[in-house]
Parts: sequence; structure tokens; C-alpha cells
Amino acid sequence: MALLSANHAFLFTSVICACICITQSTDPDIISDFIIPANTTTIDGNFFTYTGLRTAFTTDFPTEFKATKANMVEFPALVGQSISYLVVQLPVGAVNPPHTHPRSSELLLVISGHIEAGFVDTSNKLYTQSLQPGDIFVVPKGLLHYQYNANANINATALTAFGSANGGKVTLPVALFETGIDDEILARSFKTDIATVQKIKAGLAP
Repeated sequence: MALLSANHAFLFTSVICACICITQSTDPDIISDFIIPANTTTIDGNFFTYTGLRTAFTTDFPTEFKATKANMVEFPALVGQSISYLVVQLPVGAVNPPHTHPRSSELLLVISGHIEAGFVDTSNKLYTQSLQPGDIFVVPKGLLHYQYNANANINATALTAFGSANGGKVTLPVALFETGIDDEILARSFKTDIATVQKIKAGLAP
């Protein structure tokens, strides 16, 4: 009987811990309208305004993929608000490499040009769509995804919204080949040889 009670207690504790982990995987709720940063004495409209995305629309279009962020790091008023933005600029032929946002889903709105967007679910099924201005594409939280401008003549711009003040980003080429994982491990994982792994690493070097 005591053993049964102990097993029930262990199961109950495990379920509670799992629920806590799931709960903590999203932005925490706040119990005030907004969070005032430490050592801040004056709050006015400027605190709730961020102009850092202007450069994405007022400077020359980049020659390579560029993402301009507005999350809680750049815009402290977002702390506790569970939202952030990103401007994605894809020149002709550019790709936003396969990546994940571990803390947020993503809503992609195409502003100009055409973008091929896709994500892979946990059963390894690929979902893709060719998007034009005004189209919206959602990427479920934490799933591997990418954007690509296959158009030969037109640059593409999109605005992405996240359900987190800091969704995070893990870019696969960087995470796999630029973080110090042993070449032997990578070669075995991709069923290739060390020379090929080193060639990929050399190609990713700045």
C-alpha cells in the first residue's frame, strides 16, 4: 500500500513538474500594465515608441538577407507584453536559412516582392507556400522553417510578428557547423566524411 502511495506521489509530482515546464516555456504574465526598467524615472510616449525599424525602409536595400529586430532587447517597453516584430529583407536569390524560434510562433506578412516560405512539422512533413504582397503565413511555435526569394528580378520584404517579447532564434547552419561540434560527430550524423564537413564549415566562414 505504501509503495502504491509512493508511486502515485511520484506520478503526481512528475505531472506537476511537466506542467510547470510547459507553462514556463512562454512569456510570463505580468500583474501591471507594463514594466518600468530599473533606474527609469520618467515614462512618456517615447518609452512606448521604437523607431529602429525605420532604417529598413529608408536606406538602400541590402545585398544579402537582413533581419532588423524589434524585441525586448532593442525595445524595453515590450518586456511582459508577449509580442515583438522583425523586418525581413530578401534580395533576389537570398534565403533566410532554416531556423527555429523556440519560444514563439511566427506570423509572416509579405509587404513587397514574392517569398517562398516553408516549415517542417514534428512528423517531418514539409509545408510550403508561394506568397505575394498581403499574404500571411503562420509558422507554429518551435518548428524548423525558412524564407526564400526565388524571384529573379524583385527584392522582397516581409514583417514578422512573434508571440513573445524575445522568441529566440536557432539557425541550423550556425548551430551545427559554427559552434564547435566535433567533425567526426557531424560526419557520422550526416553519413558523410570529415573532409565534406570541413568544406561546409569553410564555406560558412565570413
